[in-house]
Amino acid sequence: MTHLQFPPESAWRPLLELALAEDIGPGDITSRIVLSREARGQARIESRQTLVVCGLPLVEQVFRSVDSDLTLEPQTEDGKTVAPGTPLMRIAGSVMSMLAAERLALNVLGRMAGVATYTRAYVDAVAGTEVEIIDTRKTIPAWRLLDKYAVLAGGGSNHRIGLFDGILLKDNHIAAAGGVAQAVRLARQNAPANLRIQCEVESLDQAREAVDAGVDLLLLDNRSPDEIREIAGAMPEGLLLEASGGISLDNVRTYAETGVHRISIGALTHSAKVADVALEMESGPDSVPRDHAPRG
Repeated sequence: MTHLQFPPESAWRPLLELALAEDIGPGDITSRIVLSREARGQARIESRQTLVVCGLPLVEQVFRSVDSDLTLEPQTEDGKTVAPGTPLMRIAGSVMSMLAAERLALNVLGRMAGVATYTRAYVDAVAGTEVEIIDTRKTIPAWRLLDKYAVLAGGGSNHRIGLFDGILLKDNHIAAAGGVAQAVRLARQNAPANLRIQCEVESLDQAREAVDAGVDLLLLDNRSPDEIREIAGAMPEGLLLEASGGISLDNVRTYAETGVHRISIGALTHSAKVADVALEMESGPDSVPRDHAPRG
């Protein structure tokens, strides 16, 4: 797996601040009325299923944003597969602070580990074929870099980040431009030198049109394995082929054996099930109810 580099702070700090304001608001009323502000304790975050860990750096930032005095000790790292019951992080300090940060921390971890775990299932399903599993732009709005990081943690690869860093001529571009050949020619004439041109095609004839016009990659969208196999067999060596649409864990291996080089799957980020994780308090003598706390 490629070395993981967590997204820059600019990608998640505004989201974190909005999420904390949404959840905590003017304060955690439940903890305020039943706990002493002086109560100290320890807790752990653990997996409740087999999962690919993802999001621990952001979980740390959630807790630190609530209380910078908390002690945080990750027990593993992003990209690792762990069994049910595995401790993922240990936390010590103010009980009120831990409980205030708990839900957002688990939401973040569950979402990101869910995407990573689902991605790993697809990667494992095509193991040995040298086909890449890649993501799409079907991400939670404003979460794109976090979603795409989670795909990397699961062993997948990233497609373009947005509309600005990749050229993909889809069916609506082609219709508006006047056809496959015309769309590819216009893109070839006007594209920045560092960007490759990818074009969606629906038939062997369209694939040949795109190749003759100078395309770099073909997107074979919503084609059957037999259709893709026919197109792949007629394309020049070195032309990259990507399959997408209608692909699931049940049939991804079949698609991977058609001659394509990569398979893009929107479900990695729009349909991944949230991973089951939990925070458990570990009882300590300093974790006392408010009614028994010293009065001052």
